[in-house]
Amino acid sequence: MRKQTLLLLGLFLMSYQFMKAQGSPDYTGGLKFKFNEDGSKYLRLISWAQVQANYNTDETFDGNGNENSKLNFNLRRARVLMFAQINKDFLILTHFGLNSLTSTTLSPTGKGDGSQLFFHDVWAQYNLGENHTVGGGLHYFNGISRLNNQSTLNMMTLDNHRQSWATIGLSDQFARHLGVFAKGKFGKLQYRVAINDASASSLDSRTAVAGESAVYNGRSTLGSKDSGKAFAGYFDYHFFDQESNFLPYKVGTYLGEKKIFNVGAGFFLHPKGSVIDTGTALSPNLEGEDVSIFAVDAFYDAPIGDDGVGGAITAYAVFQSNDYGKNYLFSAYGTGSMVYGHVGYVFARDKSKTRYQPYASYGTHSYDAVDDNRNTLGIGVNAYMSGHNSKLTLEYNNQNFGDVDINTISLQAMIYL
Repeated sequence: MRKQTLLLLGLFLMSYQFMKAQGSPDYTGGLKFKFNEDGSKYLRLISWAQVQANYNTDETFDGNGNENSKLNFNLRRARVLMFAQINKDFLILTHFGLNSLTSTTLSPTGKGDGSQLFFHDVWAQYNLGENHTVGGGLHYFNGISRLNNQSTLNMMTLDNHRQSWATIGLSDQFARHLGVFAKGKFGKLQYRVAINDASASSLDSRTAVAGESAVYNGRSTLGSKDSGKAFAGYFDYHFFDQESNFLPYKVGTYLGEKKIFNVGAGFFLHPKGSVIDTGTALSPNLEGEDVSIFAVDAFYDAPIGDDGVGGAITAYAVFQSNDYGKNYLFSAYGTGSMVYGHVGYVFARDKSKTRYQPYASYGTHSYDAVDDNRNTLGIGVNAYMSGHNSKLTLEYNNQNFGDVDINTISLQAMIYL
């Protein structure tokens, strides 16, 4: 048994090869097990961890009235992703891990809900010719916008804009739906579309009250026949270099490795996804309301200079229209509109040395239910020690909504292999 183990380990060490990644001088992708000489049959593994120290400048208190520590630590993400092909016509992908493990979600023996690994993605896909693919499972081929399809490996900002993951926990499992999808391209136009089962459970577990706003739990309230399906799509036109659509995860910044200018548009539709009570307190009358979200966005990423080691600029902007039902407002989500953008610049420097990328982000979200807007401001800097494979991020973030004004300073270390 020991000889077999050593043999497998030796084969593993001899068979891995690297694939291209963003801005790394000495590591260009995940570990890849080759099952034939040309590498067309393979298993690829990627693992990453993001660890944060967060300092809240404001006083906050727990449920017992005790003041909370201003400095807290967070295992923001710990993930493993693997995908394999033994034939160019089909692929299987598996992605698991945990998110946001903090002192409040730790458990004494590691068996609490917050400590558990779970599947983020599991899907199988089949190629229909060179440029088109269909598949199914627990997948991330989302609609709406680029940020609703964001990779967590190469974000430019500390984290994704929260409101851009527009259905997370409401109709899906952590931004993933269970269903079927198609993706591909026609020349410079790429597409992804999906038909999914909406989740029977929702973070919005409220009960609709007569004369008040909608709640997002139509599937559990009205049943799967009336409220069981959701539809999504995203389309983007690539004016310069074409991005890969092999996997659904959209790159946040290429650090000048490509010249990208894309304009996109997307949607999410969930018929009768929300519920409203049009009756009275004594005679309730529950009716479904359609959830419809639309967005248009633009992404620009390009090197500055011709020497290949110069600076690079990254810019993104999105307008999103959200309709979750009449006067819907829950957590970060609400019926209304959103404008968000960010811009960053990588200073010119040799890739073998640490490179720095200051950035700024701003978003404003209006709601039909209230007069106040939710505003978010982020100012930060990335230090790339080996591209995205080894990165430090320092960010100041302000969130303002009504009487709530939260200021947080975060330092995050990320490594992925």
